[in-house]
Amino acid sequence: MFEALTARFFRPGVMALVLVGSFARGDAGPFSDVDLLCVMEGDASQHPEAGSHLIDGCLVVVSCVTLEQLEAAFVRPEMAVQMIAGLRSARILMDPQGIFAAVQARARVFVWDTKMQTRANAYAAAEMVGWIEEVHKALAGLHNRDVGRLLNARFGLSWGLSRVMQVQRGVLLSGDNGFYAEVAAAVGDISNWNHLRRTAFGIEGQDGLAPDLCTQVRAGLQLYMETAVLLSDILPPDSAALVDATVTLIRTNLASL
Repeated sequence: MFEALTARFFRPGVMALVLVGSFARGDAGPFSDVDLLCVMEGDASQHPEAGSHLIDGCLVVVSCVTLEQLEAAFVRPEMAVQMIAGLRSARILMDPQGIFAAVQARARVFVWDTKMQTRANAYAAAEMVGWIEEVHKALAGLHNRDVGRLLNARFGLSWGLSRVMQVQRGVLLSGDNGFYAEVAAAVGDISNWNHLRRTAFGIEGQDGLAPDLCTQVRAGLQLYMETAVLLSDILPPDSAALVDATVTLIRTNLASL
């Protein structure tokens, strides 16, 4: 199968073709798709067959990146956490110049150093400020029982805050499906942060019942406060002032909503 895919998708302008995801890791199941990554010479959108294909009954997803985009994984923490583990486990299908092999070798010895942590802290601080708008949407949504605002807020106060901690803790994801469990493990499976996060995501409790939308959003607001505590030592003064004011706003209003 992979020989046929290589023959189809490796074409002029593609410097390397690699298999990533579950088939590369060796843990593919009956419903897994085949993820192919094309390293392009120029614009990553140049491959005419980028996108999804149904081939012999299997979903094949072709994505394209440039070498510059791969290089960014070694300097930008928000990209490193998404890409490094995948680069390590990728299976090379075609790489005549050894370009991807060199990138993969670097990924396999990649170390999350103090420079990367400093950048990760800055990213987390900026994101905490960025998600303040969702706090306001959450409070307004709870006050007015506005489903639209509640849904927007729920996303930011669950996925968004999880992403903040993923980057700040340097969680190099094994794959998209590992996001929930791997971030939980990094912060602490039995931590209050993870307990609130579970509710914010709408996951059922020990009673087997899933929380309703308002309960999820209330948990998300509490999760914002808990995240602020965890990040208090790394927030610069300007960010800390905004985050602290937001925490005060939540504490002042949440009980009445």
